[in-house]
Amino acid sequence: MTMRRVNVIILLLLAVAFLIIVQRNLLNLSDILHKENPDAGMILPFESELSPDLKVESVRKGEEIPVLITAAGERLGAVVAAMNSIYQNSKANVVFTIVTLNDTVDHLKVWLSKTRLKKIKYKIVIFKPELLNGKISKEPETLEAAKPLTFARFYLPVYIPEAEKAIYLDDDVIVQGDIQDLYETNLKPGHAAAFSDDCDSASAKGIIRGAGNQNNYIGFLDFKKDAIKKLGMRANTCSFNPGVIIANLTEWRSQNITRQLENWMELNTKEDLYSKTLAESITTPPLLIVFYKRHSTIDPMWHVRHLGMTGAGNRYSYQFVKAAKLLHWNGHYKPWGRTSSFSDVWDKWFIPDPTGKFNPVRKHAEDN
Repeated sequence: MTMRRVNVIILLLLAVAFLIIVQRNLLNLSDILHKENPDAGMILPFESELSPDLKVESVRKGEEIPVLITAAGERLGAVVAAMNSIYQNSKANVVFTIVTLNDTVDHLKVWLSKTRLKKIKYKIVIFKPELLNGKISKEPETLEAAKPLTFARFYLPVYIPEAEKAIYLDDDVIVQGDIQDLYETNLKPGHAAAFSDDCDSASAKGIIRGAGNQNNYIGFLDFKKDAIKKLGMRANTCSFNPGVIIANLTEWRSQNITRQLENWMELNTKEDLYSKTLAESITTPPLLIVFYKRHSTIDPMWHVRHLGMTGAGNRYSYQFVKAAKLLHWNGHYKPWGRTSSFSDVWDKWFIPDPTGKFNPVRKHAEDN
């Protein structure tokens, strides 16, 4: 009997020792995992900060729809209105990638966290202007037009590395349809992107102030230059507007589209390949070259543009604007400015800045 009791005691001690060892191993493993997964709150190049909403159980389910949009400090109101219109008009699982600069991050985060936008899913990534070194002419007029964030669309696979397909949107848009319908746009085999042709029914009369009719390739590229001649492109080919892009990121990576675009940017700094009548559209020429007759098309109602140009109020009826799926105020006159057409449509989606820094100019003028 004594020996049996001793054996039982020994077994109990062994069991206790085993449990202590297991507990310590689990604690050590937890420490290791914590060290290998540092604070996600740091915003670093090509890394992101996830919105708190991503951890909430009530978030929208289903396939993620990645949407990339840029956030320039002086235009944050545009980004807010665009994102709000997308979120409110769809039940899809939209995840925004917001590309911005370091000095805009704090203001942006306050706007997103202190308003109804706190419900959305987003990540913030920082654009590094040094990416453009050697790719933009140093002439004063070019530097003035070369706003760094406009080139973020060239790096879609870098900023959304986990996705096979994504949407890029300019900030001066309002989405009135379900973004999932746009996302489901069919791209032809081998095509890395879909754009809206400038000769489609909704925008054939688009006029760029100071540059005349600019809806074909000759309005963007200098066909007298040898590098352009060698491509064999037709000068009267209808151009497209890159303010809305549906991208097949698998094809984009496979065809190394980003590097192709960079190559043409670099060559332009040496040979001045862009048209002399180019009107603040220096992101468009490289895209026109790389995607010449190698892109799919977007439904014209999913990119009704030129609302920011002279005469936009006469070009479209209010009924047509109301029926459009996506409105684009490309041009000089923005909907947060004093003289824009259809600014009341934009107002519907604008969310006031909780910091008070951004105020639509015309509204401020009216209040005074």
